[in-house]
Amino acid sequence: MEKPFRLVVLLLTLVQFASSDTGTAQSNGEVIAWGWNQYGQCDVPLPNSGFVAAAGGYFHSLGLKESSSIVAWGRDNWYQCSVPYPNASFVAVAGGEFHSLGLKANGFILAWGNDWYGQCDVPLPNTGFVAVAGGLNHSLGLKGDGSIVAWGLNDHGQCDVPSPNEDFVAVGGGWYHSLGLKADSSIVAWGLNSYGQCDVPLPNSVFTAVAGGYHHSLGLKVDGSIVAWGAGQPGQAGFPHYGQCSVPEPNSGFVAVAAGGYHSLGLKEDGSILAWGWNHEGQCDVPDPNEGFFSVAGGANHSLGLREINTSVEGEDLTGNSIRIQSIAPNPFSRSTTVLFRSPVLSEVSLEVFDTTGRLVRTQYLGSSPAGQHSTTWDGRDASGAELASGVYFIRLRSPEQQASAKVLLVR
Repeated sequence: MEKPFRLVVLLLTLVQFASSDTGTAQSNGEVIAWGWNQYGQCDVPLPNSGFVAAAGGYFHSLGLKESSSIVAWGRDNWYQCSVPYPNASFVAVAGGEFHSLGLKANGFILAWGNDWYGQCDVPLPNTGFVAVAGGLNHSLGLKGDGSIVAWGLNDHGQCDVPSPNEDFVAVGGGWYHSLGLKADSSIVAWGLNSYGQCDVPLPNSVFTAVAGGYHHSLGLKVDGSIVAWGAGQPGQAGFPHYGQCSVPEPNSGFVAVAAGGYHSLGLKEDGSILAWGWNHEGQCDVPDPNEGFFSVAGGANHSLGLREINTSVEGEDLTGNSIRIQSIAPNPFSRSTTVLFRSPVLSEVSLEVFDTTGRLVRTQYLGSSPAGQHSTTWDGRDASGAELASGVYFIRLRSPEQQASAKVLLVR
C-alpha cells in the first residue's frame, strides 16, 4: 500500500513546479505550424515568442506562454479560441475537436468551447489534476493520486477508465478512444477499437510516452523507438489507412511523440521533427530549417513544433552566451530521460544530478561539446549504478564558464 501514496505526493509535486523551470520547455520558444490552414490554425499570432507548450485541435491551435497565459488561434465557431478570464496561472494546455482545455497551477482544469456532450463540464471535485488531454468530444484529466477522470461523449466507452484506475503517470486522447501510461511503463487503452487502436502490441512494457490519433495510437519506448498500432499499418490501404503507423526508418533517437488525425509525428534528439501518414494538406512537410525543435504537437490536419528562436546574423550566434537546457523528455519518467541542450561555444560539459536535499548523486562527463545542440540521457541511477528512489531530482549541466539546471520527476 506504500506505492500509491508515494505516487500521490510525487504527482502533486509535479504540478507545483510545472510552471517553473521543469526542463520541459524553455523561454524564447516560437511556434512553427504547417498543414491545413483554412481557418488560420497555422497563423500564429504575434509576438510569436515566449511559448513553452503547444497543442492542436480540429481547426484550431493553442500555445502556452512562459507568462502562464494561453494564446489560441484558428476557427472560433464554438469560442474554442476565446480563453476565459482570468487568462493566467496555466501550466498545461490541450485541444479537442471544437473545445479547449487548460490546467491551472492549483490543479484546476478549465474547459471552454463546444460543450454539446459535456466535454467542458469537468467533474467535481475539480482539484488535484496534474495533466490534461483532449479527445474528439471527450476530455481526460490525470489526478495526483494516479487515477484518470474522463468526461464528455462516451458512445464507445472512451470515458470508462478500466479498473484498477490507479498508478497512471500520463494520459492521451484519441478520436473515440483514450490511453493511459502506467507507472510500470505499460499502456492501457480503451474505447473504440474497430481498427485495433486499443490493442497495445506486445511486449507492453518500457513505454515512456503515449499519444492518440483518430484511429491509431502511438507509444514511445525507453530506447527511443516508436511503436504504432491501429489504422495505417504497413500494407493497409484506403480509408482510414494512410501509413500513420508505418514509422520511418531508422526508428530510433526519438524523445517525444504526437498524433494528428491520420498522421504521426516524432521529435528526434537532434532537434528535428519527423512526420508520416496522410499528407494531403502538407501536414507531414516540416518547414525548413528542421532543427532546434524541443516540442511537437498534432492537430487534425496540421502540425505544430516549438523551436528555439534563432536570431543569428551571418552565422553569428546571438541566442545568448549561456548553456541552455531545451527540454527533458519524458518528464516524469520511469526508466530513462533525454536531455536536449544547446552550448553557445566549444566547452567541456558535465551532467550532475542532485536530490532534494542538495546531495550530488550522479555525475556524467559528456566530453567536449562544440557550439550547437546536443543530447544526453540519464537512466535514473546513482554513481554506483543503483536505481534511485522515486522523487524530484535536479539536473544541472555544467561547463567551466556556466551552468543550467532543471527539475525532473522519477516515478518507479
